[in-house]
Amino acid sequence: MLVHPQFDPIAVQLGPIAIHWYGLMYLIAFALVWLAGRWRINHGKTDLSLKDLEDIIFYGVIGVIAGGGLGYILFYKPAYYLSHPLEIFYLWEGGMSFHGGLIGVIVMLFLLARSKNRTLLEMGDFIAPMIPLGLAAGRLGNFINGELWGRPSDLPWAMVFPQLQDNIARHPSQLYEMGLEGILLFVVVWWFARIPRPTGQVSAVFLMGYGIFRFLVEYTREPDAFLGPVLGALTMGQLLSLPMIAIGLIIYFRAANKSFPEQKR
Repeated sequence: MLVHPQFDPIAVQLGPIAIHWYGLMYLIAFALVWLAGRWRINHGKTDLSLKDLEDIIFYGVIGVIAGGGLGYILFYKPAYYLSHPLEIFYLWEGGMSFHGGLIGVIVMLFLLARSKNRTLLEMGDFIAPMIPLGLAAGRLGNFINGELWGRPSDLPWAMVFPQLQDNIARHPSQLYEMGLEGILLFVVVWWFARIPRPTGQVSAVFLMGYGIFRFLVEYTREPDAFLGPVLGALTMGQLLSLPMIAIGLIIYFRAANKSFPEQKR
């Protein structure tokens, strides 16, 4: 049985300025996306430019923050925020929802794509291989913060989270998610995107891959105490992942019936 090391939440202290681990993980996430995107551009995997990449990241940051916050409110605590509407604006206190953040990014990418005479799926195919790197950094941040812990377990690597004060060994589900939704998904999507694919298929593989991995990991992750399972034994995370898998399948097989795009990828 292992014990969570309870890291100091402050990663760097510069005088009165405190940089928290989770904020640092966000910076690392977007930096990794920028580096991987630059590699794809320099190696002829797309005809997008560095300026396009910077625009995608800028719009993506807005989508993640706005969509993640609103998604948490709508998917996880709608009743609470209806009773406390002013707390919607307490950005420093609210949670973040991946699925809400994804919707936010999709909306912002759609607007950006229109301004550049591109399609949403073209933009998605370019950015999809890099997103898991950001997800891996985010899940590492969850682990460092000792949040989103797993369900009780007797496995050798099960971990006690002292902040819970229950002395129960649990799955380190944050690390499972970092490994599956982050590292493994990155390998799968990056490998799939190594050669030209019909427009939309790279995005589809990301959607299906994340949906499947998240659905499986949810069986080891402790449901939110204020929500619990929402449909039988299924959690909100699982319910929100099912449409991702379905939409990914539809996009993938529809794209398979179309010709390859002319531009390099």
